[in-house]
Amino acid sequence: MTEPVITPELIQKHGLTPDEYRQVKEILGREPSYTELGIFSVMWSEHCSYKNTKPLLRTFPTKSSKILVGAGEENAGIIDIGDGLAIAFKVESHNHPSAVEPFQGAATGVGGIVRDIFTMGARPICAVNSLRFGEITNPEVRRLFSGVVAGIAHYGNCFGIPTIAGEVYFDKSYEGNPLVNVFCLGVLRHDQIARGAAKGIGNPVFYVGPATGRDGLAGAAFASQDLTDESAEQQRGAVQVGDPFMEKLVCEACLELLATDAVAGIQDMGAAGLTCSTCETAARAGTGIEIELSQVPQRGPNMTPYEIMLSESQERMLIIVKQGREAEVQRIFDKWDLPWARIGTVTDTGRMVVRNHGQIVADIPAKKIADESPVYQPEAREPDYLKQVRAFNLSQVPVTRNPLGNLQTLLAWPTIASKNWVYRQYDHMVRGNSVVCPGSDAAILRIKADCLPGSANETTTLKADKFIALSTDGNGVYVYLDPYEGGKIVVAEAARNLACSGAVPLGTTDNLNFGNPHNPELFWQLRESVRGLAEACRALDAPVTGGNCSLYNQNPSGPIDPTPTVVMVGQIEKPEHITTQWFKNEGDEVILLGEAADVGDPLFGLGGSAYLQCVLGQKTGTPPRCNLAVEKRLHETVLSLIRSGWVKSAHDCSEGGLAVTLTESCFSQMARETPRYLGAQIDLTAFSSIRLDALLFGETQSRIVISTTAAHAEQVMAAARGQGVPVARIGLVGGDSLRIATGDGALNCRVADLHDLWWNAIARAMK
Repeated sequence: MTEPVITPELIQKHGLTPDEYRQVKEILGREPSYTELGIFSVMWSEHCSYKNTKPLLRTFPTKSSKILVGAGEENAGIIDIGDGLAIAFKVESHNHPSAVEPFQGAATGVGGIVRDIFTMGARPICAVNSLRFGEITNPEVRRLFSGVVAGIAHYGNCFGIPTIAGEVYFDKSYEGNPLVNVFCLGVLRHDQIARGAAKGIGNPVFYVGPATGRDGLAGAAFASQDLTDESAEQQRGAVQVGDPFMEKLVCEACLELLATDAVAGIQDMGAAGLTCSTCETAARAGTGIEIELSQVPQRGPNMTPYEIMLSESQERMLIIVKQGREAEVQRIFDKWDLPWARIGTVTDTGRMVVRNHGQIVADIPAKKIADESPVYQPEAREPDYLKQVRAFNLSQVPVTRNPLGNLQTLLAWPTIASKNWVYRQYDHMVRGNSVVCPGSDAAILRIKADCLPGSANETTTLKADKFIALSTDGNGVYVYLDPYEGGKIVVAEAARNLACSGAVPLGTTDNLNFGNPHNPELFWQLRESVRGLAEACRALDAPVTGGNCSLYNQNPSGPIDPTPTVVMVGQIEKPEHITTQWFKNEGDEVILLGEAADVGDPLFGLGGSAYLQCVLGQKTGTPPRCNLAVEKRLHETVLSLIRSGWVKSAHDCSEGGLAVTLTESCFSQMARETPRYLGAQIDLTAFSSIRLDALLFGETQSRIVISTTAAHAEQVMAAARGQGVPVARIGLVGGDSLRIATGDGALNCRVADLHDLWWNAIARAMK
């Protein structure tokens, strides 16, 4: 088949600038072939190379005594959890594919992140997701929302791992460009860590998994450009098609193979497919790799080298096998009824050489293409809109005259309302290790001996079960209104959720969802938010183990709100320390840790709040301040109180403020889909000097509502004061109503009625 002539138009279509194309020619010492042009296009795309974000990513804290595999080293970070065990975890995005084909886009996002985990030698044991959509009143948004949730459910449920936590936000800025961030965590022993390096000159290179097709063609390049109606239609073929049952077979076969010590290196074929897996493994090992495309299993007739190298067909792995162990590898693949082929060899040339029926179609230095892409430092400029944001003041906000109505409106707002419509579609109990399921501040997973990978006849004895807590957080509105402060809050809230569950942070994985980096105002948002994220991770001892950058999230209507999301993983020392957010017993005392409102904030925590957005229809105002020293002291205090055995429940104050936090504490517990209502009588009259809307709905940071027995209340108060944490008794648990007394009167409502608004809001909107 005749290859197209490489013209300036073709180069531009591949996303390469004239300067980048000149660099390609300098590296090769000649004009590239069409296949080589495609290879450079995907490997130097933002999605694969991070060419606009590398300098920013280097500012993250990435070291700790527990990190065994750090950020950027491999497909996922790995952290020690004691007794010779470790966890591997990472988050990635599948935003553009989900906008074009929501079901398959989301499903293959789950498949890709699961492969990243078992590629490390770990057995995947849970998934988490973070989702963003436009306003749910829009029929197109409902179609995307429904398709994405169905795709996540399909892949996770069929593969057989629980989707145990997540978050969903709705905002007009995401219309046409939803965000689908997916996370997976796996478990392994220290001696089971696998590496994605093509080690051992002369070692054979094996392909395992289904045949390569034309689906997913150049998906990495598609994810590195603005999303338009035209590009979406052109790139519909860039959305992969997933098969979770095949992935399960590949996972089990790879874990069994890794247990034999026959593997010198292993890498999944994710973004950029065969291209990325070959050049990256060679670059990591400082070796070369040579493959023969005619040996690659192919699903479509007459596939070209360009198509084979750039295809992102799913459930495929590249395995570097130790010489002499080929028969063993073949036996395992045949046992699991998996297609496999020997497609190449590790060389000492340092080059990625691709042949097709013996003819060389690509010959590129592996390290140049994998690790030495162009790096840019785009211009950054503070956006003009922030002047208006900072000028906003409370004189523009009428004092509420209907606090109960405001609370009811907030509870039914899809961003705050229960996400049960989503998570009841997920199997969050499969494998039997889910201790705290979706619905509390953090999900908690038990790690037992049967979670570990190993050969079929191998058993592992643990000294004791391990308990891992997971929380995912992000607030695009805060980051839009103040990228630096908003970035800090994203991390602080995730860590606060872990503290409320009884966990200490181990590490963080982040997903940076932003617009076009070539727009100076959008790049400024990215730079400032990363500054806030990095500072908070450092202050809260939650180092970054890896993650994903997803730029170009915008459509002709404009960019999304800048949305960094994080998944933070923590560990709970003892099972008796596991804490949930709902009230437990009548007569327990309700205590507020932290200031009722930040009086040093001119907006008293109302800037960027759910109250302003939902009740007053305004997305403006400087968001709450985040003092990281205060935040860390709060977390340490809550953890010490939990370990003392005095805390019955703990729930952090976030969207919707204190009133929403108290309400959720009354009815979050579910048993067999039956809610348990437990009211409370709250007295906030001591804070009558604070504006009523700010007191009830302000989102001042560093606050947690806990409950304790009356017998322990004084000890809790004294301990908090001793740690320098503001503390106040604010009520008692009991009754079937939530009553909140303030200096301006009281709001009073049956908990069952509030629960109905909160629990059924999304289901009603989706009808």
